Amino acid sequence: MSIESTLLNGPLGFGTAPLGNMFRNIPDEEAAATVAAPWDAGTRFFDTAPFYGAGLAEIRLGKELAKHRRDDYVLSTKVGRIILDEVATGPQEFGEKGTLFQYGRKNKIVYDYSADGTKRSIEDSLTRMGVDRIDFVWIHDIAQDFHGDEWLAGFETARTGAMRALTALRDEGVIKGWGLGVNRIEPVELMLGLSDVKPDGTLLAGRYTLLDHEHALQRLMPAAAEKGVQIIVGGPYSSGVLAGGSHFEYADASPEIRAKVATIKALAERYGIPIKAAALRFSLAHPAAVAVIPGASKPDRIREDHDALKAKIPDDFWRDLRERGLVAPNAPLPIER
Repeated sequence: MSIESTLLNGPLGFGTAPLGNMFRNIPDEEAAATVAAPWDAGTRFFDTAPFYGAGLAEIRLGKELAKHRRDDYVLSTKVGRIILDEVATGPQEFGEKGTLFQYGRKNKIVYDYSADGTKRSIEDSLTRMGVDRIDFVWIHDIAQDFHGDEWLAGFETARTGAMRALTALRDEGVIKGWGLGVNRIEPVELMLGLSDVKPDGTLLAGRYTLLDHEHALQRLMPAAAEKGVQIIVGGPYSSGVLAGGSHFEYADASPEIRAKVATIKALAERYGIPIKAAALRFSLAHPAAVAVIPGASKPDRIREDHDALKAKIPDDFWRDLRERGLVAPNAPLPIER
């Protein structure tokens, strides 16, 4: 099923990673208001994952969505990590995301890309959110936290396990579709080359943004468009640095990144537009991209996102952006769609 055809109220969704206490300890009432804000603004597509705060984001999201009819929104979550009842006694290693949710729940998290693990993860997510179904399921961070050739072994486990299980669930009508949910383009390219599985889309976070798009642009995006695999762009603000934050790639932004952001922001201000508008519209300009899901941990940020997507951006801004070398010369721009 086409992801685009299922979206309600446009391509702007809401990513719930911050609700898992990403970077800081968010009070429950603030988290609740942050879910209510996108709903009130018209958002009807919500994406979450068990990994976000060891189930905390799913729990918080579910409590707020329980106030609405299930048919009135689109919901996606992820598989690949199981949240155990057991409390972890020490720090858990998750590569570059190792301390991202240090303020989340302390439950132990284990990898499981098998078919049985996939089904268990979905059942656990249904329970945590208190819903009867999930629309789209993404295989989370496959290859993210493995080193060397280990990620290939993890991918093979997912190919024969999670991918086949999700294909069966889709064919049975239990879910509407599946794909990967990753921060790396290599596993997506590998998946697109498979002949025995047919994904519906991919949630690609942080790899098709104003700051980081060259690699995805050359091979992945054209291949996805050719095969009809639709791309949901996650992390359009590059971990927050394009929205006034200080993080890029889940860490403190380098002086080089900060300088580039300052240049883009100055250009946006010259044309009287918010930098968020440029970020969202750029990510959606590629024909393969059908949705964008920024996250937020404060309610007032949500209205900014909606206003940014509606902002009128002069064509000269995009031309200037390209002429200054701030985007790849062959990157599709909104004026060309």
